[in-house]
Amino acid sequence: MGQQEVYDSSNPEQLRQFMKAVLTDLRALEHMINAGMFDAGVRRIGAEQELILISQNGRPAPIALQLLNDLNDPLFTTELASFNMEFNLPPLEYRDDCLSKLEATLTKMLERARAAARHRGADCVLAGILPTLVASDLTHANMTPRPRYYALNQAMRNLRGAEFELRITGIDELNIKSESLMLEACNTSCQVHFQVEPHEFARYYNIAQAVAGPTLAAAANSPLLFGRRLWRETRIAVFQQVVDTRLSGTELQERSARVSFGRDWVHESVLEIYRDDIARFRVILATEIDEDPFERLAKGEAPRLKALQLYNSTVYRWNRPCYGVLNGKPGLRIENRVLPAGPSVADEVANAAFWFGLVSGIASEIDDIRRQMSFAIAKENFVSAARHGLDAHLTWTDGVRMPAQELIAMRLLPLARNGLTQSGVREQDINHYLGIIEDRVASAKTGASWQLRSLQAMDQTGARGERMSALVAAMVSRQQAGNPCHLWEPATLVEGGGWKRNYLRVDQYMTTDVFTVHEDEVLDLVANVMDWRKIRHIPVEDREHRLVGLVSYRALLRYLAHAMPHGPDHSVPVKTVMKRDPITISPETSTREAIEIMRRNKIACLPVVSGGRLVGIVTERDFMEIAAQLLETQLESPE
Repeated sequence: MGQQEVYDSSNPEQLRQFMKAVLTDLRALEHMINAGMFDAGVRRIGAEQELILISQNGRPAPIALQLLNDLNDPLFTTELASFNMEFNLPPLEYRDDCLSKLEATLTKMLERARAAARHRGADCVLAGILPTLVASDLTHANMTPRPRYYALNQAMRNLRGAEFELRITGIDELNIKSESLMLEACNTSCQVHFQVEPHEFARYYNIAQAVAGPTLAAAANSPLLFGRRLWRETRIAVFQQVVDTRLSGTELQERSARVSFGRDWVHESVLEIYRDDIARFRVILATEIDEDPFERLAKGEAPRLKALQLYNSTVYRWNRPCYGVLNGKPGLRIENRVLPAGPSVADEVANAAFWFGLVSGIASEIDDIRRQMSFAIAKENFVSAARHGLDAHLTWTDGVRMPAQELIAMRLLPLARNGLTQSGVREQDINHYLGIIEDRVASAKTGASWQLRSLQAMDQTGARGERMSALVAAMVSRQQAGNPCHLWEPATLVEGGGWKRNYLRVDQYMTTDVFTVHEDEVLDLVANVMDWRKIRHIPVEDREHRLVGLVSYRALLRYLAHAMPHGPDHSVPVKTVMKRDPITISPETSTREAIEIMRRNKIACLPVVSGGRLVGIVTERDFMEIAAQLLETQLESPE
């Protein structure tokens, strides 16, 4: 849970005082490590579950604050977007039936959130990225109104000095800019924690890095963003790009991103990570410090290290060190931020079991992973897994490169089983959860592949928004059934709910693959594009992709008629014929309002504009699908 009472980096004196507090906390941490004050002799695990709140039509529902008020439980907390929420699980000892307890607690907490959401006409879904999400959902208006998020957004904007930008290429391509950090709110995850003692931190942390790629390949569940098919785990690319504060044009100076896999193995201590981060990254959030850690230590009490924890929360390593105090004893843990939310609770616990088992299993067999694998290979595996999921080829400790499916099935699952067994985890749980991973990998049916197979099965039927709604509706129903994703049937279009759910706003069905021209281009080009693509309207953009006009088929015919009998001038520019400053709408415009605008102004086309730039187009042809479904519904209903 993030601290909410923060301020941004606008006051230099406050930042200096806060950095002094961070450095003091770091010295206190070093003192506690050297004095052997940390919790020892027990291994604990834990989890944080992020989830997405959705409306009845599967779209983001910005009601988190209302639900948190209804739930009235400190284990539930906010996220950056007001349509996201998080709950935290109490730690469990890593033994016996800890895995089934983890699933039971996750399920219970999720059901509480669902019940609260349904009371307000909404629901919850577990998804790495919500398929129905559109760019207009990620505006400042949907940011959770808390000082921490406003301050973080402003600090990131100040550091970047430019818009937030995404450029991701997969099967499709996405290139989008935003003035808000809200692009990061696309992502939701199921973060798991593994407690370690200070003297063993480096060894276990390095193992967590080494297995990040294979565990991500098996868990991939985020292949879509804004309807584009991108990486199998698009969350990785989104987070790394949006929270990248490095300026362009500094290629000669090697700088690190705030979101990263890291630069090297840890060699001795957790202190290396904190020191490296403090040396590289500026303070962007600060808070009032109400304790002197050495005074607390002098009283025999464990300090909270509030400044260090806040600073650490603004540097986003995929495996992050965390400090905490439980029952008066300080503890260290490794936070795995790699794993996505979903597809089901059973899948999430299986992912966690695989990771717990690998980390503990490898630690029992390999004294120092650094001697078996280069850091560059571990990082390459991670990126390859994010891009390709189970289709990735990964390199293991003997230098052999093989398909992820083969590596996991033949070499890593036995390691994970040994790790869980040696840790005293109940055999029944080991068989159940690793069995889920084994079946998922053997069938190559991850959450990501289920989404892509479902889209392929729908085969471009219906509008894109309708297909995305069908995916979300199918996710919700299958999650509630409780089965792991390798047993899921593909989503069908009928699950999307038909026209009533999927044609409420124009961004659910508008055409985004828009053919445009520049005002100085030859008019013949417009005529040919209209003929080739069977379209009747072409927007006109300037060099900054701002809409400046619109050419209609009717205007083109009118020009040709007036040019007779001498014949048209084939070199005339588009600006001669285009209608300047056409009527436009925003992506959030309701279908009813769009129809009324077209009717009132006697026009057959509405360009859709966001942030001054063209993002889509709606024509009278788009409403024919709605009319057809409405007629079918009415004609099929009994009289």
